[in-house]
Amino acid sequence: MDSERVRDGYSAVAGLYIELFGSTAQVHADDLALIGRHLSIRPGRVLDLGCGPGHLTGHLRSLGVDATGIDMVPEFIAHARAAHPDGDYRLGSMTALDAGDHTIGGILAWYSLIHLPPPDLDGALAEFRRVLAPGGTLVAGFVDGDVAGPFDHKVTTAYRWPADEFSERLRGAGFIEVERGRRPADGANRPHAAIVAVTRER
Repeated sequence: MDSERVRDGYSAVAGLYIELFGSTAQVHADDLALIGRHLSIRPGRVLDLGCGPGHLTGHLRSLGVDATGIDMVPEFIAHARAAHPDGDYRLGSMTALDAGDHTIGGILAWYSLIHLPPPDLDGALAEFRRVLAPGGTLVAGFVDGDVAGPFDHKVTTAYRWPADEFSERLRGAGFIEVERGRRPADGANRPHAAIVAVTRER
């Protein structure tokens, strides 16, 4: 992934992005329920990777979760800190996490993996697996598709994944799928998929 291009692309449209997507009011109720159901019961810290404006981190914290939002876009982190002053928001990269091995209870990667080219996905999942404690939970949301490949995105190139193939990548990284959700395209919204997976013994 060209992280600088992704960062600069989102920085250029940060204000509009925050206006359009920076509230849980813009998140589907089923998605909020899925996220809360699996991450609010996790002991330990939860990382919201690619947290954007911080709304989902704030949602998790409202459920009593020790959640930290991490994003590489300075404008998003500044907004998140202002909008959620009791939260914990940090600049950082999801491919090089500032966390020790097996120290994190859960990870939310909600549409934050979509800019990774397919060859880069396994490395990111391996990094998630490294920091997650035994039995740790990963909740990932992404664009569904019949084949893995790029699609036009208003910020920069993004990639869709067939849910079965994404699950297979998770399995190869040391995860076991425990729940899946899918929604077809509906007008302005692309096909959606979400997978919940837990770490397994190697």
